[in-house]
Amino acid sequence: MSAEATNPEAHPEARPELRRRGRSRLDLRRLGRAALLGPASRDRLPDAIGHVAEAHRAHHPDADLSILRRAYLLAETSHRGQMRKSGEPYITHPLAVTLILAELGAETTTLTASLLHDTVEDTDVTLDQVREEFGNEVCFIVDGVTKVEKIDYGAAAEPETFRKMLVATGNDVRVMSIKLADRLHNMRTLGVMRPDKQARIAKVTRDVLIPLAERLGVQALKTELEDLVFAILHPEEYEETRALIAAHAGERDPLPGIADSVRGVLRDAGIAAEVVVRPRHFVSVHRISRKRGELRGSDFGRVLILVGENADCYAVLGELHTCFTPVVSEFKDFIASPKFNLYQSLHTAVATAEGHVAEVIVRTRQMHRVAEAGVVALGNPYTTPPVDAAEGDEERVDPTRPGWLSRLLDWQQSAPDPDTFWTVLRAELAQDREITVFRADGGTLGLPGGASCIDAAYAQHGEAAHGCIGARVNGRLTSLSSRLSDGDTVQLLLAHDASSGPAADWLDHAKTPAARIAISGWLQTHPDSAAATTTAARAPLSVVGARGGGANAVADLPDAPVRLAGCCTPVPPDAVAGFVVRGGAVTVHRVHCPAVAQMRAVGRTSVAVHWRATADCRVTLLAESFGRPHLLADLTEAIAREGVEVVSATVEPPVEQRVRHSYTLQLPDATGLPALMRAMRDVPGVYDVSRA
Repeated sequence: MSAEATNPEAHPEARPELRRRGRSRLDLRRLGRAALLGPASRDRLPDAIGHVAEAHRAHHPDADLSILRRAYLLAETSHRGQMRKSGEPYITHPLAVTLILAELGAETTTLTASLLHDTVEDTDVTLDQVREEFGNEVCFIVDGVTKVEKIDYGAAAEPETFRKMLVATGNDVRVMSIKLADRLHNMRTLGVMRPDKQARIAKVTRDVLIPLAERLGVQALKTELEDLVFAILHPEEYEETRALIAAHAGERDPLPGIADSVRGVLRDAGIAAEVVVRPRHFVSVHRISRKRGELRGSDFGRVLILVGENADCYAVLGELHTCFTPVVSEFKDFIASPKFNLYQSLHTAVATAEGHVAEVIVRTRQMHRVAEAGVVALGNPYTTPPVDAAEGDEERVDPTRPGWLSRLLDWQQSAPDPDTFWTVLRAELAQDREITVFRADGGTLGLPGGASCIDAAYAQHGEAAHGCIGARVNGRLTSLSSRLSDGDTVQLLLAHDASSGPAADWLDHAKTPAARIAISGWLQTHPDSAAATTTAARAPLSVVGARGGGANAVADLPDAPVRLAGCCTPVPPDAVAGFVVRGGAVTVHRVHCPAVAQMRAVGRTSVAVHWRATADCRVTLLAESFGRPHLLADLTEAIAREGVEVVSATVEPPVEQRVRHSYTLQLPDATGLPALMRAMRDVPGVYDVSRA
């Protein structure tokens, strides 16, 4: 494997933001050998972590480095004599992992735990010793990392390993930060392993750890992991991309000139901003080349603009779109609508007078820090003391925990077997968008993009959602298969019958792991019920009574028969329109009925229509209800009590414990329609009555 594949520093254009100007690179081999001999003086910060201290102080100038010195001394002593497969002293690994996190801005507690993350697992150091020396917080994180055992890359062991990783991450998100940095350093030094093992590790990194890094917002780690995986799993495409980047290095790059023009525009506008060119990493260049074919010079990077305040971002956007030609389709506002992983920025693209098109990212410096480091940039999210050592397995409340992580922690407990867990985990991590919907009681639900009412039902009610028979979205009745959009309000309707259960086709519409696992489990334990839901629907039951006389609408067309449209069933005093149809009859619709526009579109003759002075009318009502015995009799009795004649009634067979009734009624007085509808809604089991 090429040097670039195992060491991303061989192509510095991949991650320039991880380096600070003026700082020499850390020679971990040299420092590791020095560590084997022990530091020369124990009363000062060991030279081996001088770079870590420098990187840490760059983000946290007032940090107390004494705890890092003590952590390094314990790690160096406990790992002394241990070697990595590459032949390096083992202490170089925790040093490298800690440096990665220090560059990202991790706080002191995270760095301390990072230095010690392998001591409890690989040496004689115990958790009690860590707690006594460094306190409960560091002990808690080290314990979480230790619970994620060394990965056995067998098919059965892998799912269980990542199940433990999820649980540990749920207890403290800093655990996953350390594991991601740990995997990055291991991927950098993967060249010493056999090709088949390299491929196995790279595939797991691609399928789980890279999506987790994306979910946690740690873009700096995610992009480098992508490049390393790309080099191992797709060596030919990697070499082609590397050749493209090398060829571009010898050509004139238009982006620096565009950046100079942007600086001038912002300077003239009085906007203080830092404008830099960010080269794309290897995988990004590969994706762009696959999308656009032949690459332009400006495709190898993007212009990044950093400002101080949120308002400055929009001021910059206004200047860019005024002084350059904007590419409207490329504009995205992730400040007003942040991504699920905390990412915020304005994305746009502008064209210059020379015809160059440059992608531009605008964000504040704080947004930039979070965009690069994600949860690592949030520091210590816990304002209360950690749980006592005796309660180490108890879950802590994490204010930074995203909704997707809470969902994973919920459903992983009910995953029936490792294969199901692994399959559903990969599907969940593949979701790249999250929506928020509002519950009828005022709460909110976080769901993946494309989620349906079925997903909302299981997210809100758990296994009680087996009895869900329908939903109202934004006040309107809809099917459970309906997809939800960001900001929708959903009210879920549950059956009173405890024996009701989901239909097999619910799996076609369920997106969340919790819903799919719960539905599959119920169907497996109720095979007879599942089969019954797939049988063909019976023909509707119709009850037809004596039909009333003619409608009380009059058309301005002599001798023409008049009939009220069944699609909208107009009644006095509805505004109506009439159209001549086949046979010379006049059909009367409500003016807002969709059929009116269709009639006009096909050229039907319009006829003026008015209501007779008589108050009687005919109307069709739809009643939605839960299925139960004697429901039809109770509804018919309620209608009769209001003095209304039933012209016809149709009862559809139950679907998902829900029954739909259609009644054509002759009312003696149109003003009694609201009271009739209220009386029908008062019948037990009826949850909605509406006009057809």
